[in-house]
Amino acid sequence: MILLKKIYLLCILSVSPFALSAQVANEADLIDIARKVFDKHAKPRADTTVQPRLSAVPAAGYSLQTGFAVLLVANGAFYTSKPAETNMSTVLTSLTYSQQKQIIFPVQSNIWTKNNKYNIVTDWRYLKYPSYTYGLGGYTSFYDQYTIDYNAIRLHQTFYRKVATNFYAGIGYNFDYFWNIKEVDPPKGKLTDFEEYGLSNTEQASGITFNVLYDTRRNSINPDNGIYANLIYRPNLTFLGNEFTWRSLVADFRKYVKMPGKGNILAFWSYDWLTLSGQPPYLMLPNTGGDPFSNTGRGYIQGRYRGKNMLYAEGEYRFAISGNDLLGGVVFANLQTFTEEESNRFEVFMPGYGAGIRIKLNKFSKTNIALDYGLGIQGSGGFFVNLGEVF
Repeated sequence: MILLKKIYLLCILSVSPFALSAQVANEADLIDIARKVFDKHAKPRADTTVQPRLSAVPAAGYSLQTGFAVLLVANGAFYTSKPAETNMSTVLTSLTYSQQKQIIFPVQSNIWTKNNKYNIVTDWRYLKYPSYTYGLGGYTSFYDQYTIDYNAIRLHQTFYRKVATNFYAGIGYNFDYFWNIKEVDPPKGKLTDFEEYGLSNTEQASGITFNVLYDTRRNSINPDNGIYANLIYRPNLTFLGNEFTWRSLVADFRKYVKMPGKGNILAFWSYDWLTLSGQPPYLMLPNTGGDPFSNTGRGYIQGRYRGKNMLYAEGEYRFAISGNDLLGGVVFANLQTFTEEESNRFEVFMPGYGAGIRIKLNKFSKTNIALDYGLGIQGSGGFFVNLGEVF
């Protein structure tokens, strides 16, 4: 499922709800540029955003999954206690209509209670989502592409409790329901992988989640050091409404290393998504770009590869371009692989690589507009747009 941040583009001067650190001298962002355009005598901004700030703006954007899209976006940021003792909480929602006739309506929040004792994470979405599928495993090609259409509701809720410094344990409930599923233009004269796997008009997944989180990052929007590790075990049992019992495990690991020179960061990301037992619904199988932020596999369209198990690794080097921190750049490379349906082995590895620029949106939170061009095998490639870093 696509996430809102994938299609931000024209709302950048209106969305700046975060303020996490003191103003850094001699730095600039897009808000500074806009202020100078409209007022040459504008005074330097101060980092005073400690009260709730709300914004709602129209926007437009682009992604490989949606094509061009228009949306109305609203967000808010606030503290539930003293900023020095508590992380900033955020709420984000939007309504999107895309060139591919997709409707996307997410409601997402990340709420931190006093002294970060509890972290409440919400991810609710409604989708009307015609999109491409290519079949299962790593041997598929672009010639296997065809459209599937469906409606979907996603209700994911997780509650974390601090158990030690930077260490949290959590429990949650995830519900995913797909209906009006249909193949729009399947290849003629042969059975598709979706049909062989088990095509039906509806799919449902209902599971309790058990979560472990370790996070030493000081700024999750744009980390310059630290470690993030998250394990999510999800048993989908029949008594919860599933047709069959199946179990999954997601291991999300990230490490950031500050290199010599201002703004130079070496970042590593591993995202492993495993089916431990049973048979997940086709639309719930691990797939390219299927992570919560739709960011795995730059160089490939969302859903390009799919299988019961996914291993993914990425490295990125981030560096400054301008002395005032307005512009930066990245180079990146990634590798993904999925198990084959018949052998259940990882047989094909799909690399991706590319480069991009970063434009500073908010110098207090270090929020960037990320514009990347990624390439993959079989002529795959395209632009990837994010509000914030990819990981």
